[in-house]
Amino acid sequence: MSGAIDAVAAPPRPARRPLFWVSLSIVAAWALVALLAPILMPHDPTDFVSDDPFAAPDRIAWLGTDYLGRDLLARLIGGAQITLAMAFLATLLASLLGGTLGLLAAIAGGWLDAVLSRIVDIVLSLPKIIVGLVVVAAVGPSMAALIAIAGVVYAAGVFRIARALGADIAVLDFILAARARGEGARWLVFGEILPNIVMPLAADFAIRMSFAILFMSSLSFIGLGVQPPRADWGGLVRENLSALSAGSWAPIFPALAIASLAIALNLLVDAVGDRRQAVRARDE
Repeated sequence: MSGAIDAVAAPPRPARRPLFWVSLSIVAAWALVALLAPILMPHDPTDFVSDDPFAAPDRIAWLGTDYLGRDLLARLIGGAQITLAMAFLATLLASLLGGTLGLLAAIAGGWLDAVLSRIVDIVLSLPKIIVGLVVVAAVGPSMAALIAIAGVVYAAGVFRIARALGADIAVLDFILAARARGEGARWLVFGEILPNIVMPLAADFAIRMSFAILFMSSLSFIGLGVQPPRADWGGLVRENLSALSAGSWAPIFPALAIASLAIALNLLVDAVGDRRQAVRARDE
């Protein structure tokens, strides 16, 4: 009996404060690097600073050079700007498209909900990388194409979440009262439901952005992403891959950048969720 009482009275899991600050610092640091890239880059990413490919780090190229003798640090910073900008725009497109359609489906119901849900089921059933390969092969590799592809394929997941959240709120009393007042679908979606599900959608945005980074970096790694002389992190890994046999760390740095940002975004969402649970439990 005492064990059951202890289990009930046990305090909630504490918020992982160090994890929150570490992950937030990593995300903020990469965001600042992307925003201040023109100032932080020691050289133009396309300039040749050495005659030796994969040269060791020195006072000119702090991380060494790439396969053509260009400053790897400058290209890594430039790649951060491209990678984060593309991932953010793709995730924003996915959130706007999927979130709006999901909430409309939750409010309207009926045939509109059924049609949109079946389309989303089809999109979710398709392998994202294969879809990206087919579309890029058809329209050609470009940053606009990558953003559009990632935005559409990840909009399906946002639709599912937004629809589920919207359907739960659509049956509450204040929504029924708004319907009784004669409010239209636009007000119900953006004035009543959306303010109550901002936090879950914001958490999904961060996770979805990490997915977009991995997705577009994967396409760049196989040569269907950002084209030379510009490169995102996935392209930097691909073009310097031969450095591994030469004992250079040239492809390791962009790979670590991809991993650090993707993991930090996921851990940040987990830490924020723990903090919210701790605050809610304390208030109760």
